[in-house]
Amino acid sequence: MLRSLTAPIGQTPGFTWTGFRSSWLMMALLVGMMGIGASLASVASAQEEPDVAAESAEVVDAGAAAEVVEEEPVDLGVGYALDNAILFICAVLVLFMQAGFAMVEVGLNSAKNTVNILAKNVMDLSVGALLFFVVGFGLMYPTSYMSEEDAASVSKYFAFGGSGIYTTDDVGRTFSPQADWFFQAVFAATAATIVSGAVAGRMKFNAYLIYSALLTGLIYPISGYWKWGGGWLADLGFQDFAGSAVVHAVGGFAGLAGAIFLGPRLGRYTADGKSVPLPGHNVAFAALGVFILWVGWYGFNPGSQLAFQGTSDIDATVFIAVNTTLAAAAGAFIATFVGWGLFGKPDLTMSLNGALGGLVGITACCDAFSNSMSIVVGGIAGALVVLGIVVLDKLKIDDPVGAFPVHGVCGVWGCMSMGIFPNAHYGMFEGFVPQAIGTASICAWAFVTMSVVFATLKAVGMLRVTAEEEQAGLDISEHGMHAYPSDAITGGSVA
Repeated sequence: MLRSLTAPIGQTPGFTWTGFRSSWLMMALLVGMMGIGASLASVASAQEEPDVAAESAEVVDAGAAAEVVEEEPVDLGVGYALDNAILFICAVLVLFMQAGFAMVEVGLNSAKNTVNILAKNVMDLSVGALLFFVVGFGLMYPTSYMSEEDAASVSKYFAFGGSGIYTTDDVGRTFSPQADWFFQAVFAATAATIVSGAVAGRMKFNAYLIYSALLTGLIYPISGYWKWGGGWLADLGFQDFAGSAVVHAVGGFAGLAGAIFLGPRLGRYTADGKSVPLPGHNVAFAALGVFILWVGWYGFNPGSQLAFQGTSDIDATVFIAVNTTLAAAAGAFIATFVGWGLFGKPDLTMSLNGALGGLVGITACCDAFSNSMSIVVGGIAGALVVLGIVVLDKLKIDDPVGAFPVHGVCGVWGCMSMGIFPNAHYGMFEGFVPQAIGTASICAWAFVTMSVVFATLKAVGMLRVTAEEEQAGLDISEHGMHAYPSDAITGGSVA
């Protein structure tokens, strides 16, 4: 039973128990995950709780009249302030990438799905921030909550340090824990948002929320721990500076799983298997989104230097920024001409995805390659994007925005390029084995776990909207509203 979806704008659609139950199901899932995080935190810290009674007795014995002197907070200097200020700005740039993803996805999809896409992007960030606070950060960086003795003996595959943001009074610390969490949280939201474009136009909103919660709360933090939290991939020597695999390939392969289990959009392929293009409704939005993402990447890659106060640090930061620029430019350039050769016309959407592919490709290795090699890495990524889009089309896997070719294929390429070409970490082919093991492990983890999630949602009938709802558009069928005046879109209402 559907609620009334034809109420005029500004009026509340009719209430039904179906929508009520769905919303409370989602709330129960999110609260449950937060409860799990709190429970794990209690267990993790149980042995570290002080004996309050004993401490109270000691205070009394010391004399009730003793004056308690509060220590002044230690001033860690201008360098500490500079590092945290720049990291904060970089985190804001990465957060602003959410606007870029939203514009790309909206522009390359039908107008009747605009509200749905924007809603998914809003909830990726909102749900992601909450769950990364409660459970995700403690899974990804468990040793931040531990003593040196406990951290030395922790499992390299799975550990949980605690819920919330860790505290420290270490006078030798580089970052405020709050700034540290903020920077990592926006990375987690980025990984989740990548999937939105791959599943656009036919996925139920409540199913998407379940996926997003699981990816940001569990899937991404666990594989992130393997590399960035000091897990087994860090010990292996696997290199991924800013997240070609840890962030982008996780999102790309999760998106591939979603696209496979959902199946193509209505009308995307004819009965005899012929491909039918479904062009987006606003290429200007898509272009604006790519430029926003390009700017946001200067928080993503240079920010991952994580140190900015010294001469060598700031030199490395701007070197990474230049490599990022050159790779994106090469990706757009090569994708344009590869697409031109294949399709007979210079396709702007291929150029835009080529720029994004170059950015994803250089993310793993922006600190390790020369300026010239960054052009090579970005150019190859641009070619791979176009070829990846063609291959998906041949396989009849419908990815409306090219999320898997951009983030999955180019994420793999970015990590593997360091195992092939000489760089600051490895000689020629010297790092091929650790790079292959690390890349394959992260991609397989994301694809297999999210396949289980999507398969389960499909089995219980929660994954895809009905044909009637898809035809009407997800804005009206899932949200009961239009992004634009109703006479400006194709679609309609659901009876």
